[in-house]
Amino acid sequence: MKTLIEVHILQNFAPSNLNRDDTGAPKDAFFGGTRRARVSSQCNKRAVREYFKTQNDEYFASRTKRVVDSLIQRIDPKVRDEKSCTPENLEKAITAAINCIGSGDKKVKVEKDKKSGQLKTDVLLFLSKAEVDALAAAIAANFNELLKSKIGIDVAKTITDSLDGKENKSRLTLDIALFGRMLAVMPEKNQNAACQVAHAISTHAVEREFDFYTAVDDLKPEDTAGADMMGTVEFNSACYYRYAVVDWAKLVENLQDDTELAAKGLHTFLQGFVMAEPTGKQNSFAAHNPPEFVAVTVCQDAAPRNLANAFETAIRAKAGESLTRRSAEELAKKGKALEKAYPRKSQTFVLNLATAELDGFGNVKGSLDEVLDETLKAVRG
Repeated sequence: MKTLIEVHILQNFAPSNLNRDDTGAPKDAFFGGTRRARVSSQCNKRAVREYFKTQNDEYFASRTKRVVDSLIQRIDPKVRDEKSCTPENLEKAITAAINCIGSGDKKVKVEKDKKSGQLKTDVLLFLSKAEVDALAAAIAANFNELLKSKIGIDVAKTITDSLDGKENKSRLTLDIALFGRMLAVMPEKNQNAACQVAHAISTHAVEREFDFYTAVDDLKPEDTAGADMMGTVEFNSACYYRYAVVDWAKLVENLQDDTELAAKGLHTFLQGFVMAEPTGKQNSFAAHNPPEFVAVTVCQDAAPRNLANAFETAIRAKAGESLTRRSAEELAKKGKALEKAYPRKSQTFVLNLATAELDGFGNVKGSLDEVLDETLKAVRG
């Protein structure tokens, strides 16, 4: 039985610039014929991955070109104490090992950065700490062989096999299991994601606004006429509809059938997806506004259902009317209409701080903790 967990969130942010394009302007998109504020799915996933860091290091992998430094720190101290393990030989062995990684003629290359002199890989590697530890152990075990001008086939295979980790349930982290990874040089290490995240869009039309700012030199002589720096910052204020869906069976599979880890990970993801905020220009705007409407649906053997079309016609709140409440009522109306047209076996749990009239949409709970607890019970039967 296929189980999907869908998250629908309405979050009204004060003036902000949470996710910028290449010109520094808030990202946007046309939807339903009008311009909408937008926060990219990549930005939201990044915020969730940063949230994972605060919860448990085992949930978090690193995407980096600086894996050489990590490996140097992880090599067994006994190996580092050997006479042959000079700093130069250590870098040489690690470089030789990394150069083994890849498929066919597509191998990872280690290059010296021209500015810093630091050794970096030519591609970003997205690896868990357990994978890096396993690679470090393989390098330590084959240290002297890796110093030779020609590395044997068996040693090269040992290095690449160290990243498989099929025997180790903790080898993959939650963020890789959820969001997947794509490594062009190592397609056999690619991971299909258990989670899909939509671009967040505003439920209403938006127009770009500009903040003109000036700054004065504090140490300037008494003549304070004129500004010493000036410029503009674009911003907007928007009520965003955010959506994500998790395939429970795929998450369990990606975590090598560790259902307990999958359940803890799902709880952490749902909590993080609700609470984590993009960090763009928050020092300038401090738009820390938690969601006022959260609906989590657990459904079986059915297709996922993004409810963005509830806002195809841009919401227009009347004077004195809450934009978030209007948006929540339209979302509930769309959800019920689709459920009537395309019935499916599902349960929905709702946090309704917007005090919207939901007309029977979902089971309203008093806190996010209650919503998440009920969701996990429904997932695990």
